Amino acid sequence: MLPTTSPKGEPFDHPNFWRKLWMFAKRAGRPFIEVCLLLYYTSQKDNLPRWAKFVIYGALAYFVSPIDAIPDVLPMGLADDIAVLSAALASITTFIDDQIRARVARKMRNLFGDD
Repeated sequence: MLPTTSPKGEPFDHPNFWRKLWMFAKRAGRPFIEVCLLLYYTSQKDNLPRWAKFVIYGALAYFVSPIDAIPDVLPMGLADDIAVLSAALASITTFIDDQIRARVARKMRNLFGDD
């Protein structure tokens, strides 16, 4: 089970992120969750430009927000979240390194097993 709070010292300390990620993990699927985790862990880089953190935090805040363009309970409810998170990922992809990818891979194994 995912923690409901982020580990100490992580800058995006938003319990709703972990709660919603866990709640939608199986429904949204691996690629969606992987994008969320890539953004989350990239936001913690020390040398990440301020604009990139703003983009990431904006996208993650939209993901956890109860106010949505398309309510998440509807069949296509995650479509707007996917669009926002994908756009954020596309704009910061150059900052994703092997260390971040390894952290994401470990967390994905925790969530989904060793598929």
